[in-house]
Amino acid sequence: MKFLALLLFSFISANLYAQDIKSNYKIYDVKKQKLIAVDDIIADMDKADVLFFGEEHNDSIGHYLEVEIFKKLSEKYPQKTALTLEMFHTDIQPVVVEYLAGLISEKNFIKEGRAWPNYKDYRPLVEYAKEHKIDVIGANAATRYSNAVTKNGLEALKNFPKTALSFLPPLPIDTATGRYNEKFTDLLGGHSMGAMKVYQTQNFWDATMAWSINKFSKLHKGFKILQLNGRFHSDEKLGTLAKLQKYSPKLQILNISSFSDENFDNPEWDKFKNLGDYIIITNPKIKRSF
Repeated sequence: MKFLALLLFSFISANLYAQDIKSNYKIYDVKKQKLIAVDDIIADMDKADVLFFGEEHNDSIGHYLEVEIFKKLSEKYPQKTALTLEMFHTDIQPVVVEYLAGLISEKNFIKEGRAWPNYKDYRPLVEYAKEHKIDVIGANAATRYSNAVTKNGLEALKNFPKTALSFLPPLPIDTATGRYNEKFTDLLGGHSMGAMKVYQTQNFWDATMAWSINKFSKLHKGFKILQLNGRFHSDEKLGTLAKLQKYSPKLQILNISSFSDENFDNPEWDKFKNLGDYIIITNPKIKRSF
């Protein structure tokens, strides 16, 4: 009887927690011009291959929603769902595979996988994948390659040996012009030689993540892929998303732009409609994750 009471208490507590979370985010469907639920995004994935979740890295509500979406995707498409992450690098993929297979400890995984300092925010995703035998792909370029680009430009990548190139997208890598360049220039506060090399690094990250997604999708036909990255990489369907579309024009892609907004109670949806297929705004009063 005591066990049943504890079980009931846990169930009620979990449901109350979920309800409290739901009051602190809003999902807007840009095409339909109305508020929707997570289940509506999952339903739309019937006609899509890849779902980008552009996050703010310290948004606690955003991290909660990533887990919800990932779980619902895997439930609807069992054994046909995968997770690709900006937060892990291509060269540590063997470490990811070893951990998911239960061959190494979490301590070793975190250390040798060079997990981000806020790994606790992504841990529920990885643990869910481990429990349900779902592929997780480290999609981003290792820091040593990024640093080389920042120092000497994209041309520096040509000097790396073939063993290194296996972790990198095909060369040469294009540097995006137009709107993406304008956004980046505004972010950095103007043009300079240093800013251009940083922009090349940004394009390098985009290309590596897009290449990682494309490579996995070609080997796993019919899979639904959830890609997590900072929202600058995919807002306005630019950056990583645009490069993925170039690698594989036939892939159907949807994207989410998720962020906290000061006008949470009365959001100005028209102001955000160019950012993605879905806009998620979260309550700025909720404590950040780091």
